[in-house]
Amino acid sequence: MQIASVSKPVAAKDRETGAVAGKPTASVTQRVLADSGDAAGVALSDSAKRRLVIGKSPTPITPPPESGLETVLFADERTRVVSTDQQPWKLICALEIEAPWGQFVGTGWFAGPRTVITAGHCVFDKKQMGGWADKITLTPGRDRERKPFERFVSERFSSINAWIERQDPDYDIAAIHLDQDVFPASEVFRVGALPDAELQDYLINVSGYPASPGGGTELYWAKNRIRAVEPRRIYYDVDTSGGQSGGPAYIYPDENSRPIVVGIHAYGVGGTPASMNLRVNSAPRIIPEVVTLIQAWIAGLKTEGATMHDG
Repeated sequence: MQIASVSKPVAAKDRETGAVAGKPTASVTQRVLADSGDAAGVALSDSAKRRLVIGKSPTPITPPPESGLETVLFADERTRVVSTDQQPWKLICALEIEAPWGQFVGTGWFAGPRTVITAGHCVFDKKQMGGWADKITLTPGRDRERKPFERFVSERFSSINAWIERQDPDYDIAAIHLDQDVFPASEVFRVGALPDAELQDYLINVSGYPASPGGGTELYWAKNRIRAVEPRRIYYDVDTSGGQSGGPAYIYPDENSRPIVVGIHAYGVGGTPASMNLRVNSAPRIIPEVVTLIQAWIAGLKTEGATMHDG
């Protein structure tokens, strides 16, 4: 199977390039991480340790009684984070997206010193945005009007050919390229493809900037256990809502390790196949081919079947 990167063109914004990728039918059997650096993380604050879920659990976190809501799966268990200048919250960005058909909000996260990963539909969406975003303003660690780090504006984006060409939800992944380093490589999220058997039962954290509550200016976080694993998708009982697309779905092997992103949050229950008979949200999964692609984005390299452009 081959996937290829497609970057926002300079002039012909509707040009789509790259080899079409096929969906894998086999389980993921190898463990691949996007960097070979120190796995030890920056020490977490006591408040972060109290919130974040770490390691595995044989049973899910007990949910409250079911309600009729959609992507907020039961009673809303999301928690607003205010210590956004600390790990890992500072690595998560509020996105203000300006597109041909309007303005939108979304979420991204640092996978490299100047590379922010998000959902494909945050940079390119034919039906909602009218194509490629014109520009995106990123604010790491935003909390309402408080911006503990600089704001950054980018017009350079990349996504996967299968997303650009046919809006395939399993390939709803993209990168936003910045012109300067923001955080050192030793502090950013690790990106990991874990085998099915290892990924199953991990406790997972999902963070992002929803449109409601907060208008895309407040960081929210929730947790639970991974409920199901497919070759291209992971499913979890974690509350989310619009605007959190692109946020990291991440695990902590232990409290002293760097967080590992195993999926890019993108879908509520409407994106869950009816055949699964589960009321869960989901993320396109990080698999070895995606790790390779993200490594290329971080390194600023071209990939086969695609041309890199400055927007």
